[in-house]
Amino acid sequence: MNHIRSVRRALPFAVLLPVTVLMAAGPSAASQNGDDVSQESKPTVVLVHGAWADASGWDEVTKSLQARGYPVVATANPLRSLSGDASYLAARLKTIKGPVVLVGHSYGGAVITNAAAGNPNVKSLVYIAGFAPDKGETLEQILGRYPGSQLTDDPEAPVPTSLDAVPYGSGGGDVDLYIKPDKFSSVFLSDRLGASEANVLAASQRPPTAVTVGEPSGQAAWKSIPSWFLVATDDRTIGTENLRFMAERAGSTTVEVDAPHAVLETDPDDVTALILQAADGSRPSLAKTGSRDHTAWLGGAAVLMTAGGMLVTVRARRF
Repeated sequence: MNHIRSVRRALPFAVLLPVTVLMAAGPSAASQNGDDVSQESKPTVVLVHGAWADASGWDEVTKSLQARGYPVVATANPLRSLSGDASYLAARLKTIKGPVVLVGHSYGGAVITNAAAGNPNVKSLVYIAGFAPDKGETLEQILGRYPGSQLTDDPEAPVPTSLDAVPYGSGGGDVDLYIKPDKFSSVFLSDRLGASEANVLAASQRPPTAVTVGEPSGQAAWKSIPSWFLVATDDRTIGTENLRFMAERAGSTTVEVDAPHAVLETDPDDVTALILQAADGSRPSLAKTGSRDHTAWLGGAAVLMTAGGMLVTVRARRF
């Protein structure tokens, strides 16, 4: 994947929408946040956290989306097994009316890949430094494809030296996996946060079971649902090259951010920007996406369209 290069471009352009078109489309709901689409027509954004984290990791992203009028659900992820976690999320999704933008970070990406399959309400998938496995593929196989993950530092060890295996039941497979506190800042955060904040996150981490990394994935929803992918270029958990591989394979609209695996903690604005791209893409009247050919039209935030027109600067990365 070394031949792939990320290019950042600034794309200033003006979008002019005649008054007659706006009137035909119905009442305007333009707001101070720069969004011209009524709240009723906005998709619900469902945020799914991954391993060694919880839903509070989405706090800043949630605030930004809610400030723009988006309904948001930052759901719990049980972290017990891939099939079980996907079934749990799939049941939650069935309770949500209307279109859904489904977002997964880290292991949460594998969960949304399975849970979205067969749900017509899920219009967009967004992978935030997340796993996007193919059918029958395990997370362990993905981690071992390219170097870069500190979770696979010793392939011969029964448990990677960065992890603590903690039994929680009598069964041989009843084991939770924690990142060792002295390894957490490097593995999960690439030492991008201060020691105090990193220590708090390490102390509150929610572990996955050992089962999650070895269970084959089910249906790959990214094969039928348009996807967006944020690649963290200093990812030491999954590995940056593994992220690039999955983004390329899925044909995702892809951006690269100089950030650690826990990019939602360090760079929530970049995470929000990509989710807004996907939210626009879920509304056919605005755009259809799912390939890199469309990234020039989909920058940081949703494009503001007014009767008089407005100059908007969009940042996009293209391969």
